[in-house]
Amino acid sequence: MSEIDSLSNQALADIDAATTPEALETLRVALLGKSGSITAQLKALGALPGDQRKAAGEAINRARDAIGSALSTRKVALEDAALDAKLASQTIDVTLPGRDGARGGVHPISRTLERIADIFGRLGYELADGPEIEDDWHNFEALNFPPHHPARAMHDTFYFGDGRLLRTHTSGVQVRYMGEHAPPLRMIAAGKVYRSDSDQTHSPMFHQVEGLLVDEHATFADLKGTLSEFVRAFFERDFEMRFRPSYFPFVEPGAEVDIAWQQADGSTRWLEVLGCGMVHPNVLKAVGIDPERYTGFAFGLGVERFAMLRYGVDDLRAFFDNDVRFLRQFA
Repeated sequence: MSEIDSLSNQALADIDAATTPEALETLRVALLGKSGSITAQLKALGALPGDQRKAAGEAINRARDAIGSALSTRKVALEDAALDAKLASQTIDVTLPGRDGARGGVHPISRTLERIADIFGRLGYELADGPEIEDDWHNFEALNFPPHHPARAMHDTFYFGDGRLLRTHTSGVQVRYMGEHAPPLRMIAAGKVYRSDSDQTHSPMFHQVEGLLVDEHATFADLKGTLSEFVRAFFERDFEMRFRPSYFPFVEPGAEVDIAWQQADGSTRWLEVLGCGMVHPNVLKAVGIDPERYTGFAFGLGVERFAMLRYGVDDLRAFFDNDVRFLRQFA
């Protein structure tokens, strides 16, 4: 009995001192294996006198159970320690930049949209959104487009079989906004629009920002001041500007805005950048606003045109080719 107790105590001490799973496995085999010391004690029970076998067997079983439990506990502790050490050695700082140093950037069209929205936001204009698949009423009818207007033609507009269409401008958002908000109001609508046209300066899908202000005392002078301030803020310099009379179904009077753009050779030429005008009374009537009490002005611009001017891009298609060499310049 004293030999079993001594063997058990020594085994427990050796197990506690084991520092690796391999050393622990060696102890298990030496103690509980087919030729292990505890197994040998069990085999020797038959040589003991009958009155001693029961007590000796119970002592050996207790020792075997204690050793087995100690082995299991130590194995779990060693595995946990090994895992902690592995995790500690493989820890990385995820806030560090990648090894290749390549960094993405905001697309120049997105940059331009954000810049425009920020400027008009500081002027008190709310950014509104609307569907890209529009119905004829919001896209044409409510905006005073006559039935014979060429913009309604199949060769200019993408139609669906049910008569709906891909919006040709974001003016439909203005119609929806006026139908949901009472004057006074000022808003801009920004997003993708679609027209059947594609070349160096046109794309079947492009981006527009259109603005609207409706109030009891809105004037063309207010419109000119707003656009002058916007153009100066966007390009961060002063421009000579001119407003040329032009026709748009949804405004009266209407105008196109030109700026005196300085070219690379130092010469200056007039460059069209905006369309604008006073909201047509028929448009106000269509959305339930009294044109005898309220007036308003509207304007629209092509985002790609402003991006091309600001970043010196001479081909609109560069924005949509996804050429990494081009996009990397804006990272």
